[in-house]
Amino acid sequence: MAAEIHSRPQSSRPVLLSKIEGHQDAVTAALLIPKEDGVITASEDRTIRVWLKRDSGQYWPSIYHTMAAPCSAMAYHHDSRRIFVGQDNGAVMEFHVSEDFNKMNFIKTYPAHQNRVSAIIFSLATEWVISTGHDKCVSWMCTRSGNMLGRHFLTSWASCLQYDFDTQYAFVGDYSGQITLLKLEQNTCSVITTLKGHEGSVACLWWDPIQRLLFSGASDNSIIMWDIGGRKGRTLLLQGHHDKVQSLCYLQLTRQLVSCSSDGGIAVWNMDVSREEAPQWLESDSCQKCEQPFFWNIKQMWDTKTLGLRQHHCRKCGQAVCGKCSSKRSSYPVMGFEFQVRVCDSCYDSIKDEDRTSLATFHEGKHNISHMSMDIARGLMVTCGTDRIVKIWDMTPVVGCSLATGFSPH
Repeated sequence: MAAEIHSRPQSSRPVLLSKIEGHQDAVTAALLIPKEDGVITASEDRTIRVWLKRDSGQYWPSIYHTMAAPCSAMAYHHDSRRIFVGQDNGAVMEFHVSEDFNKMNFIKTYPAHQNRVSAIIFSLATEWVISTGHDKCVSWMCTRSGNMLGRHFLTSWASCLQYDFDTQYAFVGDYSGQITLLKLEQNTCSVITTLKGHEGSVACLWWDPIQRLLFSGASDNSIIMWDIGGRKGRTLLLQGHHDKVQSLCYLQLTRQLVSCSSDGGIAVWNMDVSREEAPQWLESDSCQKCEQPFFWNIKQMWDTKTLGLRQHHCRKCGQAVCGKCSSKRSSYPVMGFEFQVRVCDSCYDSIKDEDRTSLATFHEGKHNISHMSMDIARGLMVTCGTDRIVKIWDMTPVVGCSLATGFSPH
């Protein structure tokens, strides 16, 4: 079922510890069991499996439970040993796992959605199970009664969810590229604001309640950091992935962001540095450097008897420029551009060699990654995807050994 990978630790790369194989279809969620050598997985093959590490070093399924529909999302609460599984048919099912992780008992079914469930969060304090789905809604249900408490409908498929347990704020990402901030009440909710910045569907969110930072990853291959607590609307753009950003985890202790993309890319971003916001793109009818008209500026083209030029934008200053005035390319990591982007000639000359020093490290997971989760206290990460493979990684060579200090996530 699973192979233990023996490889020498390298100071700058994630170390692949184990590879689990056995699912017959895409693995939609994989979660590490805290303080245990175990993983819980959910798959499109309609199974929930709990894998425990045996004396041989291999992982074998101690629980193999078949569901009525493909499993699309999962949440696990370790202290109460409750598992919530979202399905393709819109239902959320609750189970209780035995202390030895050898038995899983069905508790109840929640009719949460009319279509595929995309994300689930369980709040023990309020006894709510909160979920999003492809029926364009976020719902919250009472786990004591099983009753629906409230629903909020969006204009697009809801794709991901984060929740602040103290304030009862929910962050919902959708396929239109928007993030909606909701204040959930017992039987109602209010829209606080809508965050717009991505050019593609939002695929993943991560909320850090300590610094009050929200991170979003999208199909436009980019990550945005939203400074919710700063109240200044500050946003930082991070571009280094070459495919859809599928999963995020912010390590508050070391000020690092771990992100995974569908092409297998694993990135670790240093957020403990002073970064610059990317500028808003300026609009102009002519190049803001040489003043030559753009192709839609008919009057200036006629007056000057010249052909119009195509409009571009400098990623550093945001000015509208022609191709001749922006012939250079440069990385600019302090603004989040880890690979080379278009800059105008004057900005290119202003960028020093030390300004091009990378503020992130990039690694190859060597499999499709659709979901990732971390056990921050142990510095472990698990990845899974459409290739049906689950991989367990030691991330301490990359993010630092200071994680193993007993710090645990909220």
